[in-house]
Amino acid sequence: MTQPFRVLIADDHAHAREGIRAILSSDPTFQIVAEAKDGREAVQLTEQWIPELILMDISMPHMNGLEATKIIKDKHPNIKIVMVTVSDDSLHLFEALKKGAQGYLIKNLNPTAWHEYLKAVAVDEAPVSRELANRILQEFSQKEIAKFNENLLTGREREILGWVAKGLSNREIAEKLEISEHTVKNHLKNILHKLHLENRVQLAGYAFKTGLVQE
Repeated sequence: MTQPFRVLIADDHAHAREGIRAILSSDPTFQIVAEAKDGREAVQLTEQWIPELILMDISMPHMNGLEATKIIKDKHPNIKIVMVTVSDDSLHLFEALKKGAQGYLIKNLNPTAWHEYLKAVAVDEAPVSRELANRILQEFSQKEIAKFNENLLTGREREILGWVAKGLSNREIAEKLEISEHTVKNHLKNILHKLHLENRVQLAGYAFKTGLVQE
């Protein structure tokens, strides 16, 4: 990475914004470009600055973080949004994921955990725990699961997933995408890890079941 990730902070509490600013300012990977005091301002500042990463509080006046997330993700699907809150309520987590958020941070985590997690989110490598994956399968509809996984997987990973579901071998996929077979294997490893699956047979079935790939 040659340029820092451009970050927007959205939180209605000045002390919270100051704390987040202090955490991120200690790592040159991140550049804070704007701060919003509510969801409505977060939407406006996103249009102005087009950040790569947004740290979004859930409970804010005028427009809460969940509503702001949906508006932003509908228009800018490539912007990563991580919800930041004092609560680990699973209902908030599920709602955030449904709105398109890529992650969820609890405010009392240590700064090192913030840095590691946000870097992983920014480069599409943030893992989802097996427990969370199972709960998503139980509580989300198939359409919602597909939308969540579309946010979780990179564009290249979704492309490879499509060819795997259609029965192509690693060599055939490599030829179609004009990349090495080794690169295909690495992408497959990442896809299986993110979706908590064991092999390409399960992967193909999962892709059709959730609607990520149409039969």
